[in-house]
Amino acid sequence: MSENLTDAVMHIGELAERTGLSLRTIRHYGDIGLLPATSRTEGGFRVYTEADQARLQRINYLKPLGFSLEEIAEVVGLLDLESLTADQRKEAEVALQRVTRERQKLAAYLKQAEHIVEDLEGKLRH
Repeated sequence: MSENLTDAVMHIGELAERTGLSLRTIRHYGDIGLLPATSRTEGGFRVYTEADQARLQRINYLKPLGFSLEEIAEVVGLLDLESLTADQRKEAEVALQRVTRERQKLAAYLKQAEHIVEDLEGKLRH
């Protein structure tokens, strides 16, 4: 394992347990460069940090919003940067607008679901 890791490290199984994702999904994300392992043990096992877990959580948040894996990589990459160039700021603004639109759609769906829940609960009370 790399000596310069300052975060607590975990193996892929623990990362999967913490995030609720399958080992296969995490490996796939690693294979396509979306979530490369921070390091590997001498035996070749992938090792992840808390920062990797946070990155994976962001990936998890973006996936149901309709972003492709390529788009997710771009957004997560922007979020990983300390500061943004002018072009990166434009990309971040576009991503923000899209996430905001998707959030509004989901809020509308949630409101619709609440109405159905209320209607069904009313039926069950009578």
